[in-house]
Amino acid sequence: MRAPDVTSAGDPARTLALLWREPSTAARRGPQRGLDLDAVIEAATAVADAEGLNGLTMRRVAQELRVSPMTLYTYVPGKAELLDVMLDAAYGRMSRTDTTGQPWRARLTAVAEENRALFATHPWTATVSTLRPPLGPGAIAKYEHELTALDGLGLDDVEMDDCLTLLLSFVQANARVTADARATAQLTTMTDDQWWAAAGPLLARVLDPAAHPLATRVGSAAGAAHGSAHDPAHAYEFGLRRLLDGLATLIERAIPAASGNS
Repeated sequence: MRAPDVTSAGDPARTLALLWREPSTAARRGPQRGLDLDAVIEAATAVADAEGLNGLTMRRVAQELRVSPMTLYTYVPGKAELLDVMLDAAYGRMSRTDTTGQPWRARLTAVAEENRALFATHPWTATVSTLRPPLGPGAIAKYEHELTALDGLGLDDVEMDDCLTLLLSFVQANARVTADARATAQLTTMTDDQWWAAAGPLLARVLDPAAHPLATRVGSAAGAAHGSAHDPAHAYEFGLRRLLDGLATLIERAIPAASGNS
């Protein structure tokens, strides 16, 4: 079984030196085409965008840069550190919506949309476990920006982090399902409509609606409404609204005036 892709899996000292461009790493420059760490990150990101993290290897990135794998190791110690600097760079490039003065729901919706856009642009970012986040400038700036959506609502610091974690976990989970749906369509060369057109009549031959009345009724209604067994876009819109409704019970209890901003 292939090990999951996780951040902060490399040597902490070397990783932080790369992330924060300490002089020993930032000044290093190779002889070929002015190669530097930013060029390595750009090439690795292009590989991951096109081939996913399964296709991301030091050898593959070296091939993209037209250098030997040994040359690449003079810039990045290994794939673990490379993944951290790639993700941190992606965080640094994210848009930062100015939601000053807007209601808290609008602010949190903007945060969700920013992360959804990241996952759409770089699908591999949604597959990485960040339980130990990359502690680079991109990640720290992202965290600072996103916390402003929860600042001034009467929540304590732990509650602010909890709310943000819940929101980002939801968006990431939806992004993974969206990627799965896309991959399934490509793998089977069949749209959801085509799949159901083939599978529906076969199911009707063996399914007794009387034995499973709720599954039959609700499944049919949902399939007709969404045109598929599962619509990730609908799930995102529905889930985000319900998630914000849930947070409202906490936020509006912490600061009663917030109910007027919802």
